[in-house]
Amino acid sequence: MSKLQWDQDSERLYETGVSHGVLYPKTGLNGAYANGVAWNGLTSVSENPSGGEPNPIYADNIKYLNLRSVEEFGGTIEAYTYPDEFAVCDGTATLAPGVYASQQTRKPFGFCYRTLIGNDEQGTDYGYKLHIVYGAETNPSQRQYQTVNESPEAMTFSWDFTTTPIPMENYKPIACITIDSTKANRTKLDTLEGKLYGSDNSDAYLPLPDEVISTLS
Repeated sequence: MSKLQWDQDSERLYETGVSHGVLYPKTGLNGAYANGVAWNGLTSVSENPSGGEPNPIYADNIKYLNLRSVEEFGGTIEAYTYPDEFAVCDGTATLAPGVYASQQTRKPFGFCYRTLIGNDEQGTDYGYKLHIVYGAETNPSQRQYQTVNESPEAMTFSWDFTTTPIPMENYKPIACITIDSTKANRTKLDTLEGKLYGSDNSDAYLPLPDEVISTLS
C-alpha cells in the first residue's frame, strides 16, 4: 500500500491552445464526407454538451429512480477566416464567380482539431488531444463590421453548431471522439493522422468511428 501524493513532478497537467483544424463537408452519399481541407485562422472551439438531465421518478413514497434525457453534443467555432468549402455549410451558395447568396440549405460537415496537453516539466511539448466531430450543422450567426480606427482589430467569425450522432458498433451513436496522444499508440496514431491530414500518397479524409477504433486498436 502507498500513501497518496499530490502535485508530483511531471504530473501537473493542463490543457491549452487549438490548432490543426480540418473541415470535411458531408457529401450526402452513404454518410460519407468529402476530402478534408485545412481550416486556417482557427481561434477557439467551445464544446457545449447538453441534455443528460435527471428526471426523478417516485413510487412507494420514495424516490424510485432517475431517468436521464438524451445527451446532445454541440459547441461554437470561432476563427478569423474559413475555407471556401465551408460556405455551403454556412448556408451560402455561389451564384457566379465571386457572387454569393445566403439563407440557403446548410450542408452537414465533420471537422477535427487539436488541443495541447502540458505539464510542469515539458510544457506544451508533453502531448495533445485530437478531437474528431461528426454530423455537425451550423446555426445562423451574427457578423459585425466595424470601421478601421487607431486600434484596428480583425473581425472574428463565430458559428454555433449542433450535431446528429452517427452509429457505432457496440456503442451508442456518437458525435465526437477524443484521442489523447500521451496514451494512444504512437504508430497507430500516426496512421490515423495520415488519414485525417492526408499524405504524399492519399488525400485527407474523415474516417468513421468504427474505422478510427480499428486503426487505434
